[in-house]
Amino acid sequence: MDTLNILYLVGALLIFASIMASTLSARLGVPLLLLFLMVGMLAGEEGILGIEFSQYAIANFVGQAALACILLDGGLRTSFKSFRVGLKPAVTLATWGVLATVMILGVFVTWLLDVDWRFGLLMAAIVGSTDAAAVFSLLRNGGVKLNDRVQATLELESGANDPLAILLVTGLIALNVDPAGQTVLGFLGLLLQQLSFGLGMGLLFGYLLARLLPKIHLAEGMYAILIMSAGLAVFAATNLIGGSGFLAIYLTGVLIGNHKVRSTEHVMRVMDSFAWLSQAVLFVVLGLLVTPSNVIDVWYYSVGIAAFMILIARPIAVYTSVKPFKFKDREIGFISWVGLRGAVPITLAILPVMAGIDNAFMLFDIAFGVVVLSLILQGTTIPIMANLFKVRIPTNDDPKEEHEVWVSDKASITLYEFEVQSGAFAIGRHPMDISKRISSDEISVFALVRRQRIVVVDEDTKLKFGDSVWYAMRGDHARKIAKIFNDTTLDRKAIDDFYGDWLLSPSVKLGDLPFFTAMMQSESLVDSLQSDPKDSPKTMWEQTVAEYVTGNLGTALVSGDTVAINDKWSLVIKEMDDKGKLRTIGLKRQEQPI
Repeated sequence: MDTLNILYLVGALLIFASIMASTLSARLGVPLLLLFLMVGMLAGEEGILGIEFSQYAIANFVGQAALACILLDGGLRTSFKSFRVGLKPAVTLATWGVLATVMILGVFVTWLLDVDWRFGLLMAAIVGSTDAAAVFSLLRNGGVKLNDRVQATLELESGANDPLAILLVTGLIALNVDPAGQTVLGFLGLLLQQLSFGLGMGLLFGYLLARLLPKIHLAEGMYAILIMSAGLAVFAATNLIGGSGFLAIYLTGVLIGNHKVRSTEHVMRVMDSFAWLSQAVLFVVLGLLVTPSNVIDVWYYSVGIAAFMILIARPIAVYTSVKPFKFKDREIGFISWVGLRGAVPITLAILPVMAGIDNAFMLFDIAFGVVVLSLILQGTTIPIMANLFKVRIPTNDDPKEEHEVWVSDKASITLYEFEVQSGAFAIGRHPMDISKRISSDEISVFALVRRQRIVVVDEDTKLKFGDSVWYAMRGDHARKIAKIFNDTTLDRKAIDDFYGDWLLSPSVKLGDLPFFTAMMQSESLVDSLQSDPKDSPKTMWEQTVAEYVTGNLGTALVSGDTVAINDKWSLVIKEMDDKGKLRTIGLKRQEQPI
């Protein structure tokens, strides 16, 4: 009994320490997942507690379950809008991108380690895929708003590339153990089986569960447990029939998350807790499993492989994958950089150890070092790189908090919290006056909080800096109100610098804009404005702004996309609706060099 209680105590203290360490993550600029790893390493055999943990089978069991939970939560939060702008490039990255990374990196690893090519390819396959836990955590909680095309591509890639990575590792393990018994056709058949069964099971059971949930009535806390248990059942069943359980559980989450009903009202917050717990447990266990001195012994291999992967293999794979979809070079550069490695490579590195392959422990130690380097180098520099590659989108239209309240099985009201920022338009105004400016029928004041206390709203109430107002809304008005509360001088300057000083309707014609009247009258300037010599100036000027932008981009549009009119003027997409149609476009005058 004492042994059992010691296990409970140590396990609880490790998780508690991991969560408490998360408070340092933002201050230190260190990815939270790296802190979880450090807690596990400090508790390990060479750490403070000196816990000897070498149970690779248990670690693999924990890793599989935790990754399944993380992918389910990621799927629940993935909107169909992401598929509109990122599905095709993400699928290409999850297939050809992984394969290209493994082939290019495999050649380098074979040379660097001076090993058989099969062993080199196995090492490359272990670290060849991006990690859903790392990508979801750092992109969604990193405080950086990215271009939707870039964010959707990265998230969908990380959720979809596990099947091929796992298949490559298992296939290469078999190739190292029994080279004569493996064939190319057998591998391709297994790949097709994994993808087709995973896709079929995910879509089937995701659809069935999405239709089932509205028809059952349970205690509020039970819905998340139901979804979790059903998702894990789909994961296990898909694996048993030879499919990709990771792909299946991710798609199951996507279909459930995009079919919002009353029964899923409380699911997101509970699932968020499950996902964070899974990440904490997974990374602490992996930290316990590793022996730091062994990782240090092969540090030069880890550095060499990480550097080659980040600077050469990943960029080549990304460029050849997404360039056909007309991604800009700066978007390709950022996607190449944010090829985050996390729990998946370490979990995959356990498989060769369990299979008894020679030098498998070296593979594990090198993979661990590569993951740590990836989290440090790539994870800590996401804001810097987002600015450098110009994929960060300035915004002041996000509410501080939102809660959806279902008032019936088919109707809901959303509560939004807005905090008055310094210098915002909301200061000195009545909360109801602000809502009436937008819509008097669909918005009402729910509560006003000042200095942590609820304030009664009367006719003389005026908003002050730091006040928080909760509005109950029907309809899509949150962004408009957020601008009133968040629109500080600094934000306005950043947004104007990004989108330009003039906002245009998508239906206005280029030729109707007064900025270009003189240009149209001057033949020399008109000639310089022609982007395609085959088009007459009249054709160009008769186009609407939307037609001109769509015709020049030739891909799914997202906020932040820019189309040059000439060397002085450009059009920048500011707002899109949920169906991908243009709402607002900025006209920006380029600064001329002196």
